[in-house]
Amino acid sequence: MGKNQPREGLAIRQEKKPTLLHRTSVRVRFGDTDPYGIVYFASYFRYIHRAIEEFLRALGLAPEETFRNTAEGFGLPIVEAWGRFRRPSRYGDLLRIDTRVQEIRAKAIIFRFEFFPETGEELLAEGTATLVAVDRAFRPRDLPERLRTKLSPVK
Repeated sequence: MGKNQPREGLAIRQEKKPTLLHRTSVRVRFGDTDPYGIVYFASYFRYIHRAIEEFLRALGLAPEETFRNTAEGFGLPIVEAWGRFRRPSRYGDLLRIDTRVQEIRAKAIIFRFEFFPETGEELLAEGTATLVAVDRAFRPRDLPERLRTKLSPVK
C-alpha cells in the first residue's frame, strides 16, 4: 500500500484522469463460502453492494436515500454486474475492496471494484456494477445533478 493510499476511506487517485477511490475492508464469513471454505462467487456481489454503500457514505450520500429516493422520485437499481475471480479467498480472510467510479453517463453510473488481501497487492477479483437512474414508473431518467456532482472527482 502506497503512502498516499488510505487504509480505508476516500481518496483521489491519479490515472489517465483523476478518479475517486474508496477503500473498504470486509472479513470473509463462514456463510460467504462454499463447502471447501472458498468464497462463493455470489458473495462477491454482496461485497460489491456494501462497497458502493460505503463509497456513497464517504461522499455524504445516505444509501437509503440514494438507491431509492421517494421524495425526489428516483431510484438507482443495479442493472448489470460483472466479475472475474482470479485467486481464491477463504473463510477468515480480510479483504480490501478498492471502489471507484469508472464512468458516469447521462442516466447511469458504472462502479469498478478490485479485491486484494488487506495487506497485499495481489489482485484476487475484480468487477463492475452498473446502476441506472429510474423514475417512479421504473423508466430510465437522467441522473440527479447533485449525484453527478458528488461522484465527480474534480469539484
